Order: sequence, then C-alpha cells, then structure tokens
Amino acid sequence: MEQELNKIYPLVPRIGVGGITIHEGRVLLVKRGAAPNRGQWAIPGGTLQLGETLQECVAREIFEETGITIKVGVCAYVFDYLERDDAGQVKYHFVVVDYIGEYVSGEPKGGDDAEEAGWFKPEDLDKMTVAKNSLAALREIGFLKTG
Repeated sequence: MEQELNKIYPLVPRIGVGGITIHEGRVLLVKRGAAPNRGQWAIPGGTLQLGETLQECVAREIFEETGITIKVGVCAYVFDYLERDDAGQVKYHFVVVDYIGEYVSGEPKGGDDAEEAGWFKPEDLDKMTVAKNSLAALREIGFLKTG
C-alpha cells in the first residue's frame, strides 16, 4: 500500500491537476522544485488527495504553490505524463487534468515544491525552460501560437 502513494516507481498511475490561470494577458507559472521536471517552468498543480475533488485540488495546489487564490473553471487539457528509467521500468506515471483558473487575489510567490512563481507574457516563455506538456496546454487554449 505504501508504494502506491509514492510518486516515483508507483504501482498505479497517480492523478494530477493543474490550474491554467491567465490574468491581464499573463499566465501564472511555477519553477518546479521537485522531480519530475525539476528546474523547469510549468503550470502549477499537484496530486489529488483521497476525498478531494479535482476542482478542490486545483484551488488548493495553486494556493500552496503560488499564494494565488483562484476560482476553478472548466477542464481545458488532459494528458499522460509517463517516464521510464534506463531499464524500462515506469518511474513516473501521472494522468494530469488541467483546469482554467480565474484569478481572484494574491501576489505570486514560490511555495510548497515550487521554487518560484510569477506571471508571464507569451513572449517571455521563449527565453525560459518550460515543460513540454505546459507548452502544449497553453497552445491548446490559444495562449501560445501553434507551431
């Protein structure tokens, strides 16, 4: 049972969420402080807890990682994050559900497992190392141009 709770080498896929929050033409991103994708900028989010709805998880994780309070909107993007080690064993397996977040209040600051947090314009992302799934989600909702 304990291994099921592990993020690394899990027995079953984990459920993750993200909050795509755009305010005044800028998107809220965090610099990840933990694996996977440590050091990359990404849509803030985290792992669903037992007894918590997806929407409750999004609001909680955004606040914990950024200090921003949001109103959770519609589901915008869903993807699998699957990473194997050199031996082919599943190291990480998340099914991630990204929701649109409507900014309510707060100033971004890194918290929990986020090293930094901030608001970024589309052109800012060209100069940053952004997780590929975050870029795909931002293209899907039209924040970034495709291509």
